[in-house]
Amino acid sequence: MGKDLYDNHAVVRELFERANELLGFRITDVMFNGTDEDLRATRVTQPAVFLHSVAAFMVNTIEQPQMVAGHSLGEFSALVACGALAFEDALLLVSARAEAMQKACELQPGTMAAVLALPDEKVEEICNSITDDIVVAANFNCNGQIVISGTVSGIDKAIPLMKEAGAKRAIKLPVGGAFHSPLMQPAAEALGKAIEQTTFRQPICPIYQNVCATPQTDPERIRHNLLEQLTSPVRWTQTVNQMIADGANEFYEFGPGDVLKNLIRKINPEVTVG
Repeated sequence: MGKDLYDNHAVVRELFERANELLGFRITDVMFNGTDEDLRATRVTQPAVFLHSVAAFMVNTIEQPQMVAGHSLGEFSALVACGALAFEDALLLVSARAEAMQKACELQPGTMAAVLALPDEKVEEICNSITDDIVVAANFNCNGQIVISGTVSGIDKAIPLMKEAGAKRAIKLPVGGAFHSPLMQPAAEALGKAIEQTTFRQPICPIYQNVCATPQTDPERIRHNLLEQLTSPVRWTQTVNQMIADGANEFYEFGPGDVLKNLIRKINPEVTVG
């Protein structure tokens, strides 16, 4: 979100000032005036992306959404958009999530790798064949684009196997941990306490969650799926296909960049992406 948007919309200023109070530091100062190193700090990155997404949704949405979804961290802003979580509760959960994930990374170092042009089933087969290490399919981003996650040694074993199987590319990503893998279990346990103490409400429309790629409206099921997300794959390809099967023909992305727009176009070029 540009600073001009922040300056020109009272609702956004109010939202960000509330975030400054809840987080205990002025995240707006870091977002608009901080260095790249400041923005990469654990306590800043995830809350900043969340804030950007919620602010963009509040400013740009005209009609009530008929269904929502978010990719990984984006599921939290989607939960705000559909009314299942209050903004304040979601922000505190995002902050707790960031801290818990950082601690899990410190306990068990891991990494991730992108695999291109290999069928989903083949990627999963190769991951399952590595029995002496942890390697799993973590992000099903679009057809022919999967991210795997696991221990450093496990990823090092998987990469050459993916290439031998015909992957166009299999390359490590510059990330700090093995997200959406069993190595995030300590984070799930820590975040679980916060999630259990948070109120989840009946959403105004279905949310398609990462772990199941199906529409959810029951607050308790949403709560359960949100916790499972940390150690489970992000089924984005399946989510978009299910939303289309359920009648979605226009998609709008609210957040920094246009990564999801591009993924949706690859999943189904016939839908409208705004």
